[in-house]
Amino acid sequence: MTPKLTHWFRFLLLFSLSAALAACSLAAKPEIKIGLIAPLSGEYAATTGQPAVNAARMAVDEVNEAGGLAVAGKQYTITLLAADNGGNPETAVSAAQRLINQEGVVAIIGPMFSSSAIPVADIAEKAGIPMISPTSTNPQTTAGKQYAFRATFVDDFQGLAMARFTLDELGVRQAAVLYDVASAYNRGLAEAYQQAFEAADGQVVAFETYTTDQNQDFSQQLASIQVSGAAVLFLPNYTDDVLLQGQQAREMGIKAVILGGDSWEGERLSANNAFEDSFFSGHFCRDLTIETIRRFSEQYEQRFDREPNGLIALTYDSVGLVLAAMQDQGEVTPQAIRDGLYALDYQGITGPISYQDTGDPVKSVAIWRIQNGERGCYKMVSP
Repeated sequence: MTPKLTHWFRFLLLFSLSAALAACSLAAKPEIKIGLIAPLSGEYAATTGQPAVNAARMAVDEVNEAGGLAVAGKQYTITLLAADNGGNPETAVSAAQRLINQEGVVAIIGPMFSSSAIPVADIAEKAGIPMISPTSTNPQTTAGKQYAFRATFVDDFQGLAMARFTLDELGVRQAAVLYDVASAYNRGLAEAYQQAFEAADGQVVAFETYTTDQNQDFSQQLASIQVSGAAVLFLPNYTDDVLLQGQQAREMGIKAVILGGDSWEGERLSANNAFEDSFFSGHFCRDLTIETIRRFSEQYEQRFDREPNGLIALTYDSVGLVLAAMQDQGEVTPQAIRDGLYALDYQGITGPISYQDTGDPVKSVAIWRIQNGERGCYKMVSP
């Protein structure tokens, strides 16, 4: 072997050894598994499930692409395990049990809907695994639990915020409510609004219900609302139902201002004339003067070709809360995540988030308005 070849052979050997060592180093990087439960099939897959997965993956990818999560001087790779519950509570429970018992996740993000989040929270609590629901607003999700959290506000405060808005901003003292009595979210928000409105000397003159198997024709309930003379109609329901209810109300001649909750998809409703000058509660305002929100909005839109909404921002924040909790405690265990969440003053995309004695965060409500076929942030209501 010539000197040149010997030199070249040594170079290749050193290069190969370096590459092998680097590969071993990467392979040896410890892994943290985080579960996500969302409706990836069924009617809510496109509007809820996939956007939630996109937001969570974006949060995880940002950390991994920067070298991993640094906890107590050690770098970890974050692995996101998404499970489909199809919007079904029983399927959500099965997904949670699999993620905890078979996959070994240290935390769960989701479920999104209160009907699924409530039973999954029971499973997570018994297993000692922290769960953060991005959008469940029903108080039962976290009530009496130490491991169940939410990234959003609770129905009680959301209902209070909309009741105050009805009385103080709109100057209306007679309101009507139409809600799906079979849904924990719809029922909880309707009852919270009624209680807060009447406690402030307002009067709910019509409190009408329906069930999901009767969600095409609302003429009977709307007739009662029309007779009541209510100047505001509160619809704390999901968008598919709300579209029908608003359209039918206008066709019957009901001129009441329509209000809604955080389940409203503003981009769909703003395209319907029935919702002109309507208001609904939300989770964040895309204020482009705030650098973190501007950057998040631009990056999400570039990557997924759509504007981020409240669900997306809350899911992104939910992942961020779990990661920040581990860094705060210097450990990657479920208990450390729980303890870290109670200790954090987290600055999220949806605003400041902190937990005190419960898994319900202290945070503000954004009030959105639909006007001239567009939706825009109207004002913020503080706790």
